[in-house]
Amino acid sequence: MTKQTQDAKAETGTDTGKPVLDYPFETVPETGKAIAVADGVLWIRMPMPGSLNHINLWALEDGEGWTIVDTGLRTPETTAAWQELLAGALGGKPITRIIVTHMHPDHVGMAGWLSRRFDCRLWMSKLEYLTCRVLVADTGREAPDDGIVFYRRAGWDDEAIENYRTRFGGFGKAVYTLPDSYRRIRDGETIRIGEHGWRVVVGTGHSPEHACLYCEGLGLLISGDQVLPRISSNVSVFPTEPDADPLGDWLGSLEKIAREVPDDVLVLPAHNEPFRRLHARLGGLARGHHRGLERLRRTLAEPRRAIDVFGALFARKIGNEGNLLSMATGESIAHLNYLLHLGEICMEFDEQGVAWYRNA
Repeated sequence: MTKQTQDAKAETGTDTGKPVLDYPFETVPETGKAIAVADGVLWIRMPMPGSLNHINLWALEDGEGWTIVDTGLRTPETTAAWQELLAGALGGKPITRIIVTHMHPDHVGMAGWLSRRFDCRLWMSKLEYLTCRVLVADTGREAPDDGIVFYRRAGWDDEAIENYRTRFGGFGKAVYTLPDSYRRIRDGETIRIGEHGWRVVVGTGHSPEHACLYCEGLGLLISGDQVLPRISSNVSVFPTEPDADPLGDWLGSLEKIAREVPDDVLVLPAHNEPFRRLHARLGGLARGHHRGLERLRRTLAEPRRAIDVFGALFARKIGNEGNLLSMATGESIAHLNYLLHLGEICMEFDEQGVAWYRNA
């Protein structure tokens, strides 16, 4: 994932309504090192470019080896860190299984490298695996006409469209070639890892079929990007499905996790630090989006384009730079589509094909 994408992830999320959370660890792992967070569970942190400068990975003792959850970006720095971990903190024991929560490059980027090195299986949900294969295949392609129409409709100018053309197809550069086969994981399935069972809890909205892992015996939830303590995960509409309602999916997933996972677990997120008070955070995330929707409703008293509502949803100014504009546009359209699906607003196209939204 590029620096701009990481900056967008860190900075474009809507108001998160952050509650007071409990962070039990005073330090974070150094690159190439690990910290034990529970019996047989190690916290690993890999470097990334951008303001969101890390991703957390998890190593779970699994018999004579390790199950790894998420893998880091495909970069020389990550490769060097893995070499140090394998020789040091992981005790020279092999990786016997790789579980990837979802298909974003900071999570899946090194999965192909690790699976080939240790001749082990990649475990992912079906939609995440297949979507990743499709996006990687875009590498080197020209930007599609559907994408240009999508962003023109949102109100992008010629400079922004040209930036999109230039950047298109970069996804695969941060991802090692995936294995040609994988082991599908499903919502509700319990995966036996070492002495413990980990139940798959699928969420949607941030990605197609994001897999969290809940271990009742250890009181742990590996949450990936589905629940983060200090930032709000990007929830976007993309050119491939312009009428989608990912925000509705996201809000429903927050409610589902609250039903299925108790409040007192230690949450192991992909970014920031492990924390407690899961339900408070879930509630804060939902309230943040609902506050953004209220501001959006007020803004739509007059007709607006997708690019005109950034001020209602984001704390910082959004310019034409890099992926930040793409992610802000995608998230704005997600909020607009949510209100469209509820019938609260309407949309009309002008003569240039630009979409204008207003309260119904």
